[in-house]
Amino acid sequence: MKKELDYFTIEGCYGGNQDWFTNLVMHMGGCAAATACDSCIYFGLQNEKMKPLYPFDIECLTKEDYKAFSQIMKPYLKPRAGGVRRLSWFVEGLGRYIQDVNEAKHTDIYIRMEEFCGDHTWQEAAIFIKEQLDQDIPVPYLLLRHQNEAYKDYIWHWFLLTGYEEKDEKMYIKTATYGESDTFELEDFWNTGCEEKGGLIRLTPHYN
Repeated sequence: MKKELDYFTIEGCYGGNQDWFTNLVMHMGGCAAATACDSCIYFGLQNEKMKPLYPFDIECLTKEDYKAFSQIMKPYLKPRAGGVRRLSWFVEGLGRYIQDVNEAKHTDIYIRMEEFCGDHTWQEAAIFIKEQLDQDIPVPYLLLRHQNEAYKDYIWHWFLLTGYEEKDEKMYIKTATYGESDTFELEDFWNTGCEEKGGLIRLTPHYN
């Protein structure tokens, strides 16, 4: 079984890229805001009703507009000491952004958000991820610490999952971050060996 989202590109890059941010604070710690921005763009491209989530021309995505969007998102998911290290902070921040969009543009956009903490087993995480991606919904992922140095670029980092593949009794996940994609074995990636684990967010958009 294999599933990949019809994910967007920005000037040849796979989604947005935190490295584009010229604001120093956002460049260093804007991953939660970038993940929220990418989620909004994805939903706006999927459904007409969701387009107001992106304040620029969604049919012509550019790096400059993406950087401007990140600054709009910054107050809702602003970098702070220790980062956006709680799932609830992401839910609250993105929720406030959607609420403000609704008030400003007289829309009724609603995306239900639920936390899925990293204390679950990797098998439970696999079910969660499959359920979301099979519905063409990306999965925000927060990884805090990990004992495996191979994942150093993902430590203390928010990003999106945009695909999976089940092969040889294993599950592989596809990530989207820094304008690129990677593939990892879920069991090894999920089992961090650390007390601070992060987790996933279930996004349920209401299109009607």
